[in-house]
Amino acid sequence: MTAPSNTSAPSFTDDAGEATVHSAARLNRFCLCPQQSLQVDETYPRQAAAPLYIPQAAFAAMRDTIAAIHRVAALPDWRTQALAEAPASAAFDPGHPGVLYGYDFHLGTERPQLIEINSNAGGALISTALLAAQNSCCRELHGAAPALEATAAEQAILDSFLREWRLARGDQPLRRIAIVDENPPQQYLFPEFLRFVELFARAGIETLICDPRELQAGADGLTVKGAAIDLIYNRLTDFYLEAPHLAILREAYLTGRVVLTPHPRSHALYADKRHLARLSDAARLASLGADAADIAQITAHVPPTRRVSPALADELWRHRRRLFFKPVAAYGSHGTYEGAKLTRTVFEKLLHADYVAQEMVAPSLRHAVVDNEVVELKADVRCYVYDGAIQLIAARLYRGQTTNFRTPGGGFATVCVTTG
Repeated sequence: MTAPSNTSAPSFTDDAGEATVHSAARLNRFCLCPQQSLQVDETYPRQAAAPLYIPQAAFAAMRDTIAAIHRVAALPDWRTQALAEAPASAAFDPGHPGVLYGYDFHLGTERPQLIEINSNAGGALISTALLAAQNSCCRELHGAAPALEATAAEQAILDSFLREWRLARGDQPLRRIAIVDENPPQQYLFPEFLRFVELFARAGIETLICDPRELQAGADGLTVKGAAIDLIYNRLTDFYLEAPHLAILREAYLTGRVVLTPHPRSHALYADKRHLARLSDAARLASLGADAADIAQITAHVPPTRRVSPALADELWRHRRRLFFKPVAAYGSHGTYEGAKLTRTVFEKLLHADYVAQEMVAPSLRHAVVDNEVVELKADVRCYVYDGAIQLIAARLYRGQTTNFRTPGGGFATVCVTTG
């Protein structure tokens, strides 16, 4: 959803027959209305069994935290340190910020807690499709029709791509985009790629979907099957374009012969998980020149995080049950470990790998009806962000240790912001 409307929570009837107005927490527990399902085939990404409610205060806290991080990441000392730790491809500044950052939060504590930042977050157009199909209960929380909010979010996403192009190429026409990922038809979010093709087509832009191996170097840039490519929407998880088969793409990007978004520099400045240790350390932020108000905002909403190293072995092992271990270079939940389930053998390996250890933060909970039974699902909230501003909020419901789409009732969910 876009910025929330100023509306009140829906009312329900209690056991005595009287109408009551509930907070987001109570709605997540007692409102068992299903999320409206999209009329699509079984290959479409999984849709959650219910929407998620969040309070207005949580939305404001996430918005303000994201804005504060955006200001900190613009500081010269932050950029110097971030780029010094990144591969050489991140040193190149293409002059545009990169589209569709994903800021993932858990809302199970007093304040929203930022779990991680992603530089090529997927699922935005799946979420807008769900928003347009919003169920009747959530409609009471929207000042405008959900379909209009979905349209506004999609327009904001389209505008961010157009701004990327203008910053790189000025008034030159944007004629053709390539969505690039490894073996695209086999990607879980391939249906979203098709929705981006439709979104760009409405703006008069032709779009191709291709594997990076299909890219060919031309005299003036890149081509796919003879068609010149102006801009690449980068969905690759090789964030620094280091694999040998990405050499053509890397060279075209670094020589300015194609506009790439998001790009290596955007990942280095925002999404490197080592930044979580900086963001949770007030003294470190102060040394980088951060404003006191921004330091207070960020450290209140980023759980304590430390770089894993042999020097901290005893301390990390002693407190492992309250820690979550994440690899610096991975994406999604690949290679992550819940400390309570960590064996000593695996722990010893992590000490010599590139990991961070983050204080575990409880996700919010959502009750939903799955197979005629009320079940409890965990939820994380993703803010899709461009240049420090939220374009869309969505959620993912799941059961298990990490976010996934395999468990019944889990999947993408719309977010309804309440005043309670």
